[in-house]
Amino acid sequence: MNLPNKLTIARMISVPFFIAAYLFRYYPAALVIFIAASITDYFDGKIARSQNLVTNFGKIMDPLADKILVYSALCLFIESDIIRAWMLILILAREFIVAGMRTVAASEGTVLAAGMSGKIKTVLQMVAVILYLLALCLTEGGTKVMTVGNVIFWASLVMTVYSGAEYVWKNRSIFSM
Repeated sequence: MNLPNKLTIARMISVPFFIAAYLFRYYPAALVIFIAASITDYFDGKIARSQNLVTNFGKIMDPLADKILVYSALCLFIESDIIRAWMLILILAREFIVAGMRTVAASEGTVLAAGMSGKIKTVLQMVAVILYLLALCLTEGGTKVMTVGNVIFWASLVMTVYSGAEYVWKNRSIFSM
C-alpha cells in the first residue's frame, strides 16, 4: 500500500478519536486531531499526483474519508447547538445527488471528475470546523472566533449549493443515459 493511501486510512482511523475527544470535551485534543487529519487530506493528494501514485482505492476512499471526518464534526456541532440540522441536511443532499450521478456514470464506464468549486466547499467546511473547535478551546475571544467560523460556514453552504448546481449542470448528460 502506498503512502497516500496510508494517509487516507490514517484520516479515517482518526475519526473515532476525534469524536471521543469532542464528546469528553477535550476540545484542544479534538482540534489537534482534526487539524492533523485535515492536513493528511492535502498531502495524500499532493503526493499521489506528484509521484503518480493515484489508485482506485484513493479515488474512492480519499473523498469518503474527508466526508466522514467533516460530517462527523458537523453532527457533533448540531448536538452542541453550534449549527442547525437543516444545514447538514443541505450538505448531505448535495453529496447524495453527486454520488448518485457518479454511480450512474460509473455504470456506463464514465468517470465524473470533481470540480474546483467542490474542493473549495470542502476547504471552507474544514476551516469552519477548525474555527468552531478553536472557539470552544478559548476562554477569551471565543465568541469572535465563533462568529468568524459562522461566516466561513455560511460561505461553505453557499459553495455547497453552487458546486452542486454546477456539477449537475456540467454533467446533465448523465440524465439521458
